[in-house]
Amino acid sequence: MSHPANQLKAALTISKYSLLATLRSPTSIVFSLLFPLIFITVFGSINVGAPSAIKLAVTSGCDTNGIIYKAIKTIPNLKLLTGLSEAAQSEQLRKGQITAILNITADHIFTMAPHYNIHLRASGSSGDNFGLLETLLNETISKIDHKAFPHNATIAMLQVTKTPGRIYRNIDFILPGQLGFSLLMAGVYGSSFLLFSLRQNMVLKRLRTAPVKRRAIIAGEMLSRLFFHILSFLVMVAIGYFVFKFTLINGIATLLEMLVFSLFGLSIFMGIGFIISGLVQNENSITPIANTVVLPQILLCGLFFPVSNYPHFMEQLCSALPLTLFVTGLRKIAFEGTHIWQMPLTVAGLLLWTCAIIPLSIKSFKWE
Repeated sequence: MSHPANQLKAALTISKYSLLATLRSPTSIVFSLLFPLIFITVFGSINVGAPSAIKLAVTSGCDTNGIIYKAIKTIPNLKLLTGLSEAAQSEQLRKGQITAILNITADHIFTMAPHYNIHLRASGSSGDNFGLLETLLNETISKIDHKAFPHNATIAMLQVTKTPGRIYRNIDFILPGQLGFSLLMAGVYGSSFLLFSLRQNMVLKRLRTAPVKRRAIIAGEMLSRLFFHILSFLVMVAIGYFVFKFTLINGIATLLEMLVFSLFGLSIFMGIGFIISGLVQNENSITPIANTVVLPQILLCGLFFPVSNYPHFMEQLCSALPLTLFVTGLRKIAFEGTHIWQMPLTVAGLLLWTCAIIPLSIKSFKWE
């Protein structure tokens, strides 16, 4: 009967040599570190604009029956949020979750037609979307003036009030996505190729004759990926923070919380890699199968643009995918200062994926 201490030592030994193998692998370095760094540099250096979907909260006293509100509702890339309390609106505005707060009131000026005041409350977190929002509203007012009242004074007057707030930069959206991309690539591709190689070269068969349990081997591989992820994570966050002013709202505490949160992604993506390595019969089959898992998540999970830009039914589907949950959680922790225990739905979704994948990865493990 093997001693628990021996199993721990075996797991640490496997982790050590697996990490060395990963660091010596050009493929692992390129896909897990170099590519994300390139994306971070490119998108952090240019002003690609904020997400195109503009979220606008509507106050409880806003005139929603007038012509102005009805015209604003027809703006294609504008999403009006109603039913939020004043405190919730202010909180979302502070965190950059909405672009501005809208209030429309009739000023009772005695004219031939109704006259309105449009008041927008924005903050430093509103980003570049606010300038676009002002343009869209002014165009909407001009269209109404030109069409219905070409010879009269303007139907509405736009007023803007800005409150202090954190600046939401492109890097605050891009960098968490690239951290997820790095973990996805290292977990799925790295684990599947490495485990298949160990089995093909009879390394696992030799380990089977030793008093090493299956869970010790899996634990060793997970520790190896964890150490590699920590190194990649620190390099990417350091470049984002010092070069492109990435927001770490609570400094080192936020960085540590992001690392702890990464354990969810590590478990899920490594588990997928283990399942793939156990299913395939030859090395050439790994890439096509891994691509069917990786590519849809890269395209659909909000790495480069928000999932809110998709149609509603597709947005709901994308929001349930593990990479979406993981990246969204990282963004909330970094920019909004949300703690892990304050995201129960996100954590519950990641736990469900973990509980579904880990047993399958252990069951699919093969010694030869």
